[in-house]
Amino acid sequence: MDVYRTKPVVSTGSEELDNKVGGGIPLGSLTLIEGGSHSGKSVFSQQLLWGSLRDGYRISLFTSENTVKSLMRQMDSLNLNVQTNLLLGHLRVYPMEVSNSQEEALEALLAALKAEATKERDLIFVDALTPFISGSPASMVISYFEQCKRLCSNGTTVVTIIHSHAVDQDLLVRIQSLCDAHLRLRTENAGSKLIKIMEVAKIRGASKNTGNIISFEIEPGIGMRIIPISKAQG
Repeated sequence: MDVYRTKPVVSTGSEELDNKVGGGIPLGSLTLIEGGSHSGKSVFSQQLLWGSLRDGYRISLFTSENTVKSLMRQMDSLNLNVQTNLLLGHLRVYPMEVSNSQEEALEALLAALKAEATKERDLIFVDALTPFISGSPASMVISYFEQCKRLCSNGTTVVTIIHSHAVDQDLLVRIQSLCDAHLRLRTENAGSKLIKIMEVAKIRGASKNTGNIISFEIEPGIGMRIIPISKAQG
């Protein structure tokens, strides 16, 4: 590990937010971020990505949600500039799509993840896995997470984002049991506006208590802003 790396956790880059997430997600964790559309899944994963780059980690991002250009534009709008990291090779971005069968596409994705893990990549993000697994056999989905778990046992941190509708409840419970960290996001009505809620369902090995429920807004030019539950509900 390089000397400029300062934390044994995946940090958001925000002390307030890290404290709400058990002090940060321990390195080597298989992490699941799940929620409905527009619930803030990608924004929170980008916050983790930015914080980890600040701590000197090398990251690969596989994205079905963005091109490289649109990702840079989106993160810039949240005040999470990572263009220098991209140019220096600390961040690698791989846009992906399901052009063949889901099974073939998932096998190709897993092969790519394994290849990146051998190239001194500390963290691997997959945003989102949904098009690869929606409607797929449960055995195929479980196999993906089991193989990611093996990567984590060798020290790589794998963060996978899925939409809640991608799998049924029974399969989601099985996935959750395999993961070391699970964060669940949703939107709720609060008076005249929608707010975003993140539940820290579990983080194995966290330095602080988990189980927090975090309400937040996403402000252009600022990014994630935590708001008190009482204010959100008022």
